[in-house]
Amino acid sequence: MAEPTLTDDLIAAHGLKPDEYQRVLDLIGRTPTFTELGIFSAMWNEHCSYKSSKKWLRTLPTDGPQVVCGPGENAGVVDIGDGKVVVFKMESHNHPSYIEPYQGAATGVGGILRDVFTMGARPIAAMNALSFGRPDHPKTRHLVSGVVEGIGGYGNAFGVPTVAGEVRFDAAYDGNCLVNAFAAGLADAGGIFYSAASGVGMPVVYLGAKTGRDGVGGATMASAEFDESIEDKRPTVQVGDPFTEKRLMEACLELMATGAVISIQDMGAAGLTCSAVEMGDKGSLGVRLDLDSVPCREQGMTAYEMMLSESQERMLMVLRPDREAEAKAIFDKWDLDFAIVGETIAEDRFLVMHGGEVKADLPLKALSGEAPEYDRPWEPTSPAAPLEDTPKIDPIEGLKSLIGHPDHAAKDWVTEQYDTMVMADTVRGPGRGAGIVRVHGTDKALAFTSNVVPRYVQADPVEGGKQAVAGAYRNLVATGAKPLASTDNLNFGNPEKPQIMGQLVGAIEGIGAACGALDMPIVSGNVSLYNETDGAAILPTPTIGAVGLIDSLDEIIGCTPRDGDLALVIGDTTGHLGRSALLARAFGRSDGPPPPVDLSVERQNGEFLLAHRDWVTCAAPLSTGGLALAAFRMAERAGIGVSIDRQKTTASLFGEDQGRYLVACPFDNAEGLMVAAGQAGVPLLHVGRFGGDQVQLGSAKAPLAELAALYRTAFAGALA
Repeated sequence: MAEPTLTDDLIAAHGLKPDEYQRVLDLIGRTPTFTELGIFSAMWNEHCSYKSSKKWLRTLPTDGPQVVCGPGENAGVVDIGDGKVVVFKMESHNHPSYIEPYQGAATGVGGILRDVFTMGARPIAAMNALSFGRPDHPKTRHLVSGVVEGIGGYGNAFGVPTVAGEVRFDAAYDGNCLVNAFAAGLADAGGIFYSAASGVGMPVVYLGAKTGRDGVGGATMASAEFDESIEDKRPTVQVGDPFTEKRLMEACLELMATGAVISIQDMGAAGLTCSAVEMGDKGSLGVRLDLDSVPCREQGMTAYEMMLSESQERMLMVLRPDREAEAKAIFDKWDLDFAIVGETIAEDRFLVMHGGEVKADLPLKALSGEAPEYDRPWEPTSPAAPLEDTPKIDPIEGLKSLIGHPDHAAKDWVTEQYDTMVMADTVRGPGRGAGIVRVHGTDKALAFTSNVVPRYVQADPVEGGKQAVAGAYRNLVATGAKPLASTDNLNFGNPEKPQIMGQLVGAIEGIGAACGALDMPIVSGNVSLYNETDGAAILPTPTIGAVGLIDSLDEIIGCTPRDGDLALVIGDTTGHLGRSALLARAFGRSDGPPPPVDLSVERQNGEFLLAHRDWVTCAAPLSTGGLALAAFRMAERAGIGVSIDRQKTTASLFGEDQGRYLVACPFDNAEGLMVAAGQAGVPLLHVGRFGGDQVQLGSAKAPLAELAALYRTAFAGALA
């Protein structure tokens, strides 16, 4: 088949700007082949090269005594003691999920699971953070249904529990939903596998499912804005098979145990191209591929299609030559393809052969090392104007405005579609801020959470970035976990717009400050840019995924109060209503600055709660919706009422001041806890009591049953 002539339009369609294409010409000294153009397009797009964000990502704290492996591998690795490590990462599948919700979300789950078991870890937990447009937008119901079904369909069939996550709705996501997927796994500290190839003449082996035409150009599509041609991009969405992935995991872990594996890389974004180049680049080796040996499920596939296919459930390995037969036997047993498709070479060269012809012959290091890196112009976000006066509202009506909105209502409609208990180690599932999974065979547990409040980031990216980390920190601490480390998923609009780039720069500054102050280094992550449709950007959404360690199951802090428990708030309440959920839901406003984050106070108050966990029945972080929403949720979960003191104002009930926790405490423990707080310099205020069958906020009250019915049905009702 004759390759097309390279025209300006064809080059632009591959996401390469004129100056970038000129860089290609200067680098190789000739016009590239069509396959080479595709390879450069795949390796130099935003999704794979991070060309707009590299400069700023380097400023993030990534080290710590607990960190075994930070950013740069398939996933981060953190020590949890006793010879075990937790391996985790979060990444986006936004564009594919908007185009084809079920497969986009499903393959997002599949890809993040591969990132984990590629490192030699068995996945034990999954999360997701989802952002959709207005509930009444004509496409939202279709997107929510497809995405949730895709996440559940893949994760449930694979056999990993979904233990936490978040779902939000805003008009800014009408044309570009966000699907951020997280996975974590366990491995022996000495059993981690990396992607760097080593040794010359080592066989490069293709493993897993066959290669098809699905997903061709997916990474390039993920680095572009949407417009009216969105439906034309449907063929760039991958198609997943969780049962094949399950077999692939078992075969890989079995092979890893034999000592035959030198290096391994998931075939994710940009498929065979990115996996081969990354393995060679990290090992300072070249790679020769013979595409005639690639297992294909479709007839007549070209070199271009094979190199850019993002067909799922595939791996690339470098194996010890004397172990090939043993390795093939394992993959035959699991009914998976095993094919030697190339070898490592000493030269800095990426040589691709097909049908006896050279389809690509490029300097391998240049494909990653010479990728464009931009210091894009950026504008700091202007300070938000002071909050205007807020109307008074009956506290119960204010609470109803929150629990009647799908952002803050119970997410049963979502979580009931996920298997939360598979593997039988889930201690606490979704709906409680952070999920908890037992470290199998031990008394330890790991807590998992995700967090961001996009309206805070929009108003003040630095403070919003801090809050995303601080909120994750509080979610973990409220379970009794010591926060260990973080992964980030930075979702923004077009970085070529200085105001959008300013949001990214500011958010990274805030994230870095908080991760450093709270000892939660970033060990992995993903940047997703160009989340725009027809020039309209999403809200800046830098999602933080975080992991914490609980040394003993006895140290888990409960999440439901007992009848008669006192309600106490750890931390100062000033009643900050700027950018609050109450303003948005009750009054349709989003003005004022977000609540400031004092990182030293965050740490002080969190460490106080952990040190006195035995004195409280349960705890919840105070965040969106403030004290009123947290107290209601805590009471509703226990099936008992709650009374918050009569003198409470709208601001004190619904303010979103940071660094706070609501704790339920037996009466006999309250005085001792207050004395300890005074000695530690930690504010602690008695605000009410749990019990009865009413929810009372100040002088307003309503039956718990009435409010619970609204809370439990509002999500499904909003999407009916």
